[in-house]
Amino acid sequence: MNIRGNAYEELMGFQRKTEALGQVSGRLGWDQETTMPRGAAEQRAEEMAAMESVLHARRTDPRIEGWLEEAQPSDPVGQAQLRHIRRSFLRNTKIPSRLAEELAALTSRAQGIWAEARAHNDVAAFLPALKQVITLRREEAACLAQGGDLYDALIDDYEPGATAASLGAMFDGMRPRLVELRGTVLEAEHQPDTLQGHFDSASQMRLARELATAFGYDWSRGRLDLAVHPFSSGSGSDARITTRVVESDPFNCFYSTIHEVGHACYELGINPDYALTPLGAGVSMGVHESQSRIYENQLGRSRAFTGWLMGRMRSQFSDFNAKDADAFYGTVNKVRAGYIRTDADEVQYNLHIMLRFDLERALISGDLAVEDLEAAWNDRFRADFGFPVDKPSNGVLQDVHWAIGLFGYFPTYSLGNLYAGCLHQAMRTALPELDGQLADGDTSAATGWLRENVQRHGGLYEPREVVARACGFAPHEGPLLDYLETKFRGIYNL
Repeated sequence: MNIRGNAYEELMGFQRKTEALGQVSGRLGWDQETTMPRGAAEQRAEEMAAMESVLHARRTDPRIEGWLEEAQPSDPVGQAQLRHIRRSFLRNTKIPSRLAEELAALTSRAQGIWAEARAHNDVAAFLPALKQVITLRREEAACLAQGGDLYDALIDDYEPGATAASLGAMFDGMRPRLVELRGTVLEAEHQPDTLQGHFDSASQMRLARELATAFGYDWSRGRLDLAVHPFSSGSGSDARITTRVVESDPFNCFYSTIHEVGHACYELGINPDYALTPLGAGVSMGVHESQSRIYENQLGRSRAFTGWLMGRMRSQFSDFNAKDADAFYGTVNKVRAGYIRTDADEVQYNLHIMLRFDLERALISGDLAVEDLEAAWNDRFRADFGFPVDKPSNGVLQDVHWAIGLFGYFPTYSLGNLYAGCLHQAMRTALPELDGQLADGDTSAATGWLRENVQRHGGLYEPREVVARACGFAPHEGPLLDYLETKFRGIYNL
């Protein structure tokens, strides 16, 4: 009898049920954001806490330690499975069950409080809940860090191997060229037009579904719903997306949809043999974001694809100001002063992330009191963007992330942009005819390349390794910054 072989099989059987329960918990979160009645918030918080109790007990089951000692698979897939299970076990055994349950209940409740505060621009109504969330996340970070840096311990949840120091160095490498490029394009003599017209909700949603299909979204394993803050949820055979509609700005809907399709297609593109195992999900939030950003920006906002999109918009909307495909391309990519991170152009997006990165590090370290957060946000925003915040929903209340405890998550957005820049450079080399295909609304070569080189691996490799394997070089900020400068200097006739 092969005891070690049996140990691996027993461990994976146990893990499969844990992964399945995690998917159920995720579905509760999806429902809360989309269709749950408002009056169910308190009950949902209790439900989420109960699910977290069950999941935490499974993730810290003492049998896992024995299985890990006995199981010694020789193949790379089995070794990668054990790597993820061991990392999860070591992390979760450091966190008391009581704390895991409290965090699940509190963040579920805080999400609703944030939504109400945002709707009424009432920062004071949100701060007590935020203070509680930060207190519990700092307690969790202290359990994980065991004397080390609290923020590094939180980052590791979303991007294994990354640290505040490495991310800070990334931002230091990006900031000067981004600031210079922003100043140059905003002062350029040629300025693209702003989109004007009325774009009814039903037509936007029809075209959003068409765009999702064009980017390869599998409707037999997904669905599209509306949410205040667009997101994707699920993996394996059930990866759902959401979007939002603003009748004066259809790009908000269209590019939120394409962005979330990128996330969902990553999950749907993973080797099906990995389903309901640790390898059956995206390896990190940075790699995840690389997929959503390359779908949305390098592909969806390219000159070739926007030419096709203009034609599809003509079929849905009676009138809007686009004299030709070049002008429309400029309108889609227009750099403008704005408050909202998710609406930001490619030039300024990472500057929004840098603001949040510095503020949340200060919150976790205790250098910034929650009561001073709004003032700190407003001061930093004015210094970075040159104009004042007009209302909290355009400032400190615009993102849901802190309400649901995602401290350490924001910098992975910029890391995803960096990865996307590297992947785009490699993709263009591999697919010299890509623009001709995108001009016909055909993304299959690009999405197929990403599926083959990134998505199918799931969690098989470490985050930077999967990008390096796809690109043939270690990821760095150069390709992204070169792409941005070439693109926007062209649009602005510089």
